[in-house]
Amino acid sequence: MFIYFNKNVYCPWLARDVDKILALAAKYEKKIKGELEINVVSALEIKTLNKRYRGINKPTDVLSFAWQEDKKIKTDNLGQIYLCYEKIMAQAKEHGVPVREEFVRILAHGVLHLIGYDH
Repeated sequence: MFIYFNKNVYCPWLARDVDKILALAAKYEKKIKGELEINVVSALEIKTLNKRYRGINKPTDVLSFAWQEDKKIKTDNLGQIYLCYEKIMAQAKEHGVPVREEFVRILAHGVLHLIGYDH
């Protein structure tokens, strides 16, 4: 798996950390393979994306855009994930869990959406 990891806001995670998490996930879910773009963005940016693509005018923790979903495009790219670190930190506090744990949970949530899982 090849990961493009972009941070537009503060986030202590490094690309190698995300690589390790996704490599472990790929051992258990064979559909996790290919290329993946992960973007850590501000609450304003994810709110804008959420409004544009889902019609919901508020920030969310994660958005996933699957490129292989309809099998119309032949590509090794699974898609794009947008994470809002600000929202992830707030949710960690709300749930009483470490931010690191919440980040991993939300990242996994986004990746599972890319390979076809739904709520």
